[in-house]
Amino acid sequence: MKIVVIGGTGLIGSKTVAILRQGGHEVVAASPRSGINTITGEGLKEAMAGTQVVIDLANSPSFEDKAVLEFFETSGRNLLAAEAAANVRYHVALSIVATDRTDNGYFRAKLAQEKLIETSGIPYTIVRATQFMEFLGGIADSSADGNKVRLPPILFQPIASDDVATIVADVALAPPRGGIVEIAGPERGSFDEIIARYLKAVGDPREVVSDPEAGYWGGRVSEHSLVPLGEARLGRIGLDEWIRRSKAAA
Repeated sequence: MKIVVIGGTGLIGSKTVAILRQGGHEVVAASPRSGINTITGEGLKEAMAGTQVVIDLANSPSFEDKAVLEFFETSGRNLLAAEAAANVRYHVALSIVATDRTDNGYFRAKLAQEKLIETSGIPYTIVRATQFMEFLGGIADSSADGNKVRLPPILFQPIASDDVATIVADVALAPPRGGIVEIAGPERGSFDEIIARYLKAVGDPREVVSDPEAGYWGGRVSEHSLVPLGEARLGRIGLDEWIRRSKAAA
């Protein structure tokens, strides 16, 4: 089976490509570097020829509200049109838990991408993931206030990128759901406490302060803004295990 992975050289894409190739599938790791560009349309027609499944893991180079919306709308339209023309049988996309209930420019852009998929007429599954463990350091930096990190005491359930890739590959090889699958890490806890655990483990001396007024990437959040509300497929790698693996790989 031929599978095209858009964003196939990125964090999740490279892992997903490796898993699918190990399973004996013909996999194209598509990116602008490989001559396949969902914004300009370059190489899309050729990549889609003979393709059964497309996995869209592309990400915007800019997180500015207008730019990120333009990226996901343009990329989504171009990709879905190319798939329709080539009679691709199945579209899988990676999105974010709570895109429809968090007021954030990036989340709004991902929701626009989801709506394009839902109305495309192509069988699909959307995989909504919680925040990746790989971004915990970046979250702390974005919330830094001098030598303190201010975070809201809301629920948090980060997932390791290895688990995301494993589940995305599984979903791509299963029948289309025609809906959303939510995935999360195996541990749910307080946002501020999980970031504090991470910083302590990596030797970062900054103090985490619980601040109900603090936002998340500039957006307002409530207790359940970053976790699944209902049933979710859970990863296997807990925070301590992920930290141990990361240190060993460093």
